Amino acid sequence: MSGVTAGVNIWTANYQGIRLANIFMANVENPESNILDEPNGAALVQQYKGEARFLRAYFYWTLMKLYGPVVLVGDKIGEVDDNYLQPRNTWTECIDYVLSEMDAAREMVPERHIVAATGADDLTQTGRINKLIIDAVKSQVTLYDASPLFNGNTAMASFQNKDGKALMNTSYDAAKWARAAATAKEAIEHAASYGKKIFKTTPVNADPFIAAFNSHRDLFLTGWADEGIWIRTVTGYQAWEVDAAPRAANGTTTNSNLTPPQEMVDHYRMYNTGKRIDEAGSGYNPTGFTATAKAGFYVANTSNMYVGREPRFYNAITFNGATVPFVARSGQTHVQFWPTGNSGNGEGSEIRYPRTGYLVRKNTNPARNLSNNSGNVVRPAMYIRLGELYLNYAEALNESSPGHEDVLTYLNAIRTRGGLRAFPADSLSQDQLREHIHQERCIELAYEGHRFYDVRRWKIANDPEGRQGGEFTGMNVLVGTSLNDPAYYERVRSSTRAWDDRFYFFPLPQSELNRNTKMVQPPGY
Repeated sequence: MSGVTAGVNIWTANYQGIRLANIFMANVENPESNILDEPNGAALVQQYKGEARFLRAYFYWTLMKLYGPVVLVGDKIGEVDDNYLQPRNTWTECIDYVLSEMDAAREMVPERHIVAATGADDLTQTGRINKLIIDAVKSQVTLYDASPLFNGNTAMASFQNKDGKALMNTSYDAAKWARAAATAKEAIEHAASYGKKIFKTTPVNADPFIAAFNSHRDLFLTGWADEGIWIRTVTGYQAWEVDAAPRAANGTTTNSNLTPPQEMVDHYRMYNTGKRIDEAGSGYNPTGFTATAKAGFYVANTSNMYVGREPRFYNAITFNGATVPFVARSGQTHVQFWPTGNSGNGEGSEIRYPRTGYLVRKNTNPARNLSNNSGNVVRPAMYIRLGELYLNYAEALNESSPGHEDVLTYLNAIRTRGGLRAFPADSLSQDQLREHIHQERCIELAYEGHRFYDVRRWKIANDPEGRQGGEFTGMNVLVGTSLNDPAYYERVRSSTRAWDDRFYFFPLPQSELNRNTKMVQPPGY
């Protein structure tokens, strides 16, 4: 729900959801629905209306992240003869409406879903809206509202309705960061009252590197019980794992579709120093090959560029020489992405190979056997988890109260779980912390649906850190004859993308403009 699905008219789909929510709320108390006749019928109606009210606000929020200000239709169910020529509301009007609706819904939904006979959590209701979920979503809403794309963005001065009404906030409001910090802290404290915590695998391995690796891997297998806040029980992880699988994995269904570019790979830091690979003294070596294998991670003769990286790197990225991420084919121990290797482009008529020389490894189960589906861990997806709230709070607090001790407390909680040393107190400026928070979100929340929005709300799509245009690179997967052939490791262009600042917002479907002549596109369309 936090990502962007290609080929889907998101605008129309979400307004259909808004209309259905309005229809439901208008009719749920109808005697013909028979809900009031159920045991605790009045309480159920209250709960259902609260869920629908929250979902309506969430549908608006989904649209706002992509399209900017939207049209607020209120509670009215549109009739055939109604006037549907409606202009956009302002961004402030939309934010105020979404937050007020979520607050109202919060009063109507349960604190938590429990089994009446025992008082224990009712796991059959996992994912249904409760007060904590609403608090967590509000943290995201207020964080985005405080961010540069939406707060004091003078480049959006021309984003106006046809009557000249300005739609965006071109004057910066520092108080929005304070509100975002307070909202995140409230959600964190509420989560703590549920027993939520930053997940760590137990027992803790004596090797801190292994302990960090295990915790980040197991977070997505079993750790959702500790860290998950908004959880979905039915997921597509089996399809995800097929797309993340190299052909060295056992089985015939391996798509090798999830191929990160070199630029994403380069975001991961070095373990011993905690530095970015482009920093002086980081310890990064882009040339040569290691003579030593790291059991469970890579074999001897692996490129030095993959040696000594932080634990989350090995949990997130499958590279040339890495151990096979699933149960391996008979006789295979590691991934070979050069043309004649076990997962390259030259094996018979196979074309399923990663174009960049990398596959996503995160959120996969190493015990999975793709040939017979054995070892599969059926696990829920986390739409929102506590780690995200920690980073929301650290970011907002760094902007609203630079120097506050909580910034480092909550940032370090994520860093140290990831295997990096904590930053000492008073060791970094506000600007330096902002850079580290940005990079931490990139690494910690990778492939969880955040990066697309983060680089936009921060307005860094033209900056090296979050560049969205130009040439993107990978390994030269069409050459090389062995694991330690230097020709393979030449960085080559894997794709070219055009970026225009109008892409900060999606354009409306032309069909919508044809129907509603009062609607306007964002600037540049």
